[in-house]
Amino acid sequence: AIILVHWLLTVWGCMNYMLPLSYAWGNFSVLAVGIWAIVQRDSLDAITMFLTGLLLTVLTDIIHISIFYPSNDYLSDAKRFSVGMAIFSLLLKPVSCYLVYRMYRERGGE
Repeated sequence: AIILVHWLLTVWGCMNYMLPLSYAWGNFSVLAVGIWAIVQRDSLDAITMFLTGLLLTVLTDIIHISIFYPSNDYLSDAKRFSVGMAIFSLLLKPVSCYLVYRMYRERGGE
């Protein structure tokens, strides 16, 4: 569910070309590692990389949104929706990090 929600919010955040390609590459690559973590349920490395990637994308998303946020003159409804979904994804990432950390502990992480 975590991957599906973040994938959908990332797609909606990228649909207006307001954010650069590095936003999409960063988020989609972390979601790919998340799929790896789902497939290999016994792998501690996969869940560790997924948690680390989520934590790093929190920082990069803050940077992307703050640098590339348009002024009110250029803020159409589509851009407002797109940036709103990117911000919503950013706000959900700490909750996702907590849930992934719980999965990390269940798999035997310290």
